[in-house]
Amino acid sequence: MGEFNVPLPPILLVVFVMEKEKEQSKKPAWKEVLKLYAYIRPYQGRFALGMLFLLLSSAANLVFPKLLGDLVDAVNDENYKSAIAEVGRLLLIVLGAQAIFSFFRIILFVQVTEKALAGLRQATYRHLIQLPMAFFNKRRVGELNSRIAADISLLQETFTTTLAEFLRQLFIIIGGITLLTITSWHLTLFMLAILPPVIIITVFFGKFIRNYAKSVQEKVADSQVIVEETLQGIFNVKSFVGEAFELLRYRKQTDEAAAAGIKGGLYRAAFASFVVFGLFGAMVAVIWRGSTMIATGELQTGQLFSFIIYSGFIGGSIGGLADVYARIQKAVGAAESLLAIFDEEGENTLEDVEVQAPKLSGEIELQGIHFSYPSRPDVEVLNNINLHIPAGEKLALVGTSGGGKSTVVSLLLQLYQNYGGAIRFDGKEAREIPLRHLRSNIGVVPQEVLLFGGSIRENIRYGKPDASDAEVEESARQAFAHDFVINFPEGYDTLVGERGVQLSGGQRQRIAIARMLLKDPAIVLLDEATSALDSESEQAVQKALDRLMVNRTGIVVAHRLSTIRNVERIAVIQGGKIVEIGTPEDLMGQENSIFKELARLQNVGEDAGKATLIVKDLFRDGTD
Repeated sequence: MGEFNVPLPPILLVVFVMEKEKEQSKKPAWKEVLKLYAYIRPYQGRFALGMLFLLLSSAANLVFPKLLGDLVDAVNDENYKSAIAEVGRLLLIVLGAQAIFSFFRIILFVQVTEKALAGLRQATYRHLIQLPMAFFNKRRVGELNSRIAADISLLQETFTTTLAEFLRQLFIIIGGITLLTITSWHLTLFMLAILPPVIIITVFFGKFIRNYAKSVQEKVADSQVIVEETLQGIFNVKSFVGEAFELLRYRKQTDEAAAAGIKGGLYRAAFASFVVFGLFGAMVAVIWRGSTMIATGELQTGQLFSFIIYSGFIGGSIGGLADVYARIQKAVGAAESLLAIFDEEGENTLEDVEVQAPKLSGEIELQGIHFSYPSRPDVEVLNNINLHIPAGEKLALVGTSGGGKSTVVSLLLQLYQNYGGAIRFDGKEAREIPLRHLRSNIGVVPQEVLLFGGSIRENIRYGKPDASDAEVEESARQAFAHDFVINFPEGYDTLVGERGVQLSGGQRQRIAIARMLLKDPAIVLLDEATSALDSESEQAVQKALDRLMVNRTGIVVAHRLSTIRNVERIAVIQGGKIVEIGTPEDLMGQENSIFKELARLQNVGEDAGKATLIVKDLFRDGTD
């Protein structure tokens, strides 16, 4: 985010001064939150103006009790009518000014907050989508979504209202005590000796009750879990005659919740009694002391009236300050969690986005590849993989599950770059090729195709965002998808639903293939592309895949050997190593061939003499 050489606004300074440094953290939290100023800085003029209106509004709020006291004292004036009218006019002016100040303060803070947080959202999303796969393997989607949604919403509330409320209350406490001291320092000392301790005790007592109420809610929630589990598993409950057991379990939980609720009621009753006695008792004491001072001529009636209102303002501000501070701490925690994302190194796939990616011929070489997933560094998934694929060749990677076939696909896409050895495309090291250019030359058709929730046209166009409608339809024809698309009432404008749920598996695959054809990659990776389909859908998709593979380098990852068609070589991967490689005829003709054994176990090609047929149309019958 860089260093900031501009002055920090007071509203943020308050947060940073109040935030405690975490003992075990390498960086203090407030230093991390300083980074948020980068998004406020473009609007610091409006921010400062909003701060001015906030101070003016708070000052007008403090003037109000003084004028009310003057209004009471005006009754004793010789020209009381004119005195009352004069004070009344001043009150109206103060009220009007306060309304205007509050209006512009809110407008300015909202403008600054919305613009700053829009920039923060965009920066977070921009960085998030460029993070490597290793990051996403360690995070849940819900957690990441919470960073952009819940955490930024919490910051929005904080910058719009919470910080302003904190400063306003702080200003009222300081200004109120100052005005009280000017009015009567004797009575001020008396009030400060009584009222603040009562309020502080009230705040902490109230916090204890809120926390206890949460524990009661948790017990009630636990009882609801029993109901939910019982109803969801009602078949098991009845088959095991578990009604009595479940009833006993539910009764125990609800009895505990009831007992906790009764205890909570006792706490609330004690709290209410303390509030009535403590707060009202403190106010009575202040009024009693003020009355004695009026009797001795040390204080005017209007001054006592103003004093009581100021005391109420100060008491309310002290009581509310703890809650506001707690909300600020939550916002600081949210900001810290959000900004932690920026500490992760991204892939920079948005660089030179306007530059056309140079076309690769499709030659691939893997030399001495060793790889372990970042989440399992002690488990080597690939061990000394050496492979050369000339441009235009079709190669199948086969083997049992967990052998490392799909990992090879991930490394070709450079989803992970912590491998040992070298991967080269057209003789150039993969790490030296800009990721956007490299991935623009590679097309992937996975087993589970993800379609976005828009229309069929939008999903196909994802392969080439500037493609015309004619190009979209032509790619659909090439993928044998056009016929079923035009049979939908909305045609290419048909919405596919979330993740493409409105389409069948075979239809989704052909839309994905059409997307790849429109992208026109030099290299095609098929990762179990048809293994999840029925025989009829597999045949339709296989025709589209054959069309896609024409004049391109192709790597077919297959666990089911029946999904291999028209490949020139087969590499067998087991335990992270290439244990066999050769043409289908060679592998089927070898006496102790692992590939031949895999074929026998899957009930295909048992007779080695069928090698010629396999070359012509490998496993066309789709048996498994």
